[in-house]
Amino acid sequence: MFASVQEAEDFLAANPDIELFELFVLDGNGVPRGKLLHREELLAVYQSGRPLPSTLLGLTLHGEDVEDSGLVWEVGDIDCRAYPLPGSLQRLPWRQIPTAAVQVSMHPSEGLPATVADPRHLLVRVIDALKADGYQPVMACELEFYLLDQQRDAQGRPQPALDADGGRPRSTQVYGLRELEQIEPFLADLYAACKAQGIPARTAISEYAPGQVEITLEHGDALLAMDQAVRYKRLVKGVAHKHGMQACFMAKPFDHLAGTGMHMHVSLADEQGNNLFASEAKEGSALLRQAVGGMLASLLDSLLLFCPNANSYRRFQAHSYAPLAPTWGVDNRTVSLRVPGGPAHTRHVEHRICGADANPYLAAAAILAGIHRGLRERLDPGAPVQGNGYAQAKQFLPTEWSASLHALEHSAWARDAFGAEFLRVYLAVKRAEYRQFMGEVGEQDWRWYLTNA
Repeated sequence: MFASVQEAEDFLAANPDIELFELFVLDGNGVPRGKLLHREELLAVYQSGRPLPSTLLGLTLHGEDVEDSGLVWEVGDIDCRAYPLPGSLQRLPWRQIPTAAVQVSMHPSEGLPATVADPRHLLVRVIDALKADGYQPVMACELEFYLLDQQRDAQGRPQPALDADGGRPRSTQVYGLRELEQIEPFLADLYAACKAQGIPARTAISEYAPGQVEITLEHGDALLAMDQAVRYKRLVKGVAHKHGMQACFMAKPFDHLAGTGMHMHVSLADEQGNNLFASEAKEGSALLRQAVGGMLASLLDSLLLFCPNANSYRRFQAHSYAPLAPTWGVDNRTVSLRVPGGPAHTRHVEHRICGADANPYLAAAAILAGIHRGLRERLDPGAPVQGNGYAQAKQFLPTEWSASLHALEHSAWARDAFGAEFLRVYLAVKRAEYRQFMGEVGEQDWRWYLTNA
């Protein structure tokens, strides 16, 4: 479960120049939080863990304590021990001071009470439940992002980063090759960093808006794939910063441009590695259909984990290639759950609902828990949508944050799938963020109501 001391000793011997180590744990919002350690402190982390305050995994997006989480005053902000994850000790090539990072997770017993709020632990529990029934989950993550200028425009708004030739992209050139050529210095450093860290970054695509990019990650063991997605996101941000840019994973940073999603590819294998979704039929095996049925049945109850922020719901717009309804189809990008075409042995489901702002661990846990529900209850998803899924939708996903908060809070299925203790912390954080967000008065309010109300 945790890395050996030998791993740290080998790294230190192979990297004598490294002076500092970023120790980080991923919180419920997907924000890395931790400490900066000196070289001589590293081995002790591997030997006996590192204490971190219980409040660390119950903070809002802005880093504020949430008293209702149960991780603050009731437990005296107690220290909880976290230990390094295997393979996470890697150099950070963009840092001026030679620095490496190591990802940690809370110990099952020494990390209490914060263990219950650790997103990676939730995913492990869901995966273990599937494995107990003979299913090995396989996943891959596609993360879209914008490359923005670190400087705002004259109106104080974010703007696309400058191209290599000094211009600024203004038009949408989906699948444009020149657009990728213009960010070649960034891509070269990013691919090199991914290779050094063992992150299988593959195809790069110019997406549906100026400065929008997607790079696919290779499929594999579900837990490892999400570990890689978490570290990949940090690499993208760090390399972009080195190049004078800002990598933005906000779900909808511009009202008139495409949103950014996190497409999750998922299948199940048996213990010999055979794809249980494989079928000559384009809609996949009977097991795949049950998995789709489970994901659709649990979609509303899981939506807060897929779309965790107020801005997440601005992405749901018709004819934008973003999902709008609990629908599925074969090789159809107008539905929420897509079964891509290809050879029979590659059959899988592309889950298209998550925004790029979602926590990969929590999103994966919700997807896999939904799949497990479908298998246990043998749920039928109905006929796949053919043609325009937007036009055929009979019901729609909520487009307001509070609706998904309410759905998760009152879901008996979610309490069973995710645990009451995890939900207590997560919902407390999200309710606090909701109250704060709705309590702010800003430019949009003034533009709409200052003179018209």
